[in-house]
Amino acid sequence: MSKEPKNKIELLQTDYAKEKFAQFEKERRQVIFRRRRLAVFFIAALVLFAIAGIQLFNDQLRLQKLNEYKTETIAKQEAAEKVTADLTRDVALLQDDEYVAKLARSRLFYSKDDEKIYPVLPDSNETETTADSTADSSESTTASQD
Repeated sequence: MSKEPKNKIELLQTDYAKEKFAQFEKERRQVIFRRRRLAVFFIAALVLFAIAGIQLFNDQLRLQKLNEYKTETIAKQEAAEKVTADLTRDVALLQDDEYVAKLARSRLFYSKDDEKIYPVLPDSNETETTADSTADSSESTTASQD
């Protein structure tokens, strides 16, 4: 037995058979052409969608950065408005002569006539905020002696 397959089918070489084979070949080429055209169309669409997707992704990243910048800017603006309000309040207080005199007595240890000052020094282990509260209490002590 030989291992080669034997071709038992033989084609007729008539005009009708040649015409049908030509028609079949033409249809096969048209199908291949349609498939290739469809593949090109899908590849072009895929490229366009990829480009649009990349642009949308980049725009989304840019929008996120702008929103973060906006949040930071709003926070800075609120802090600046708070500082401005505090400074405006301080300016209004400094225009009051009684307040300026009280401030000078408490911070610079000035005194009125017949007034004694007893400064209270903060402990070395206390924090700075405690020192500020001590200064406020000495201010109230000086004010009570007025």
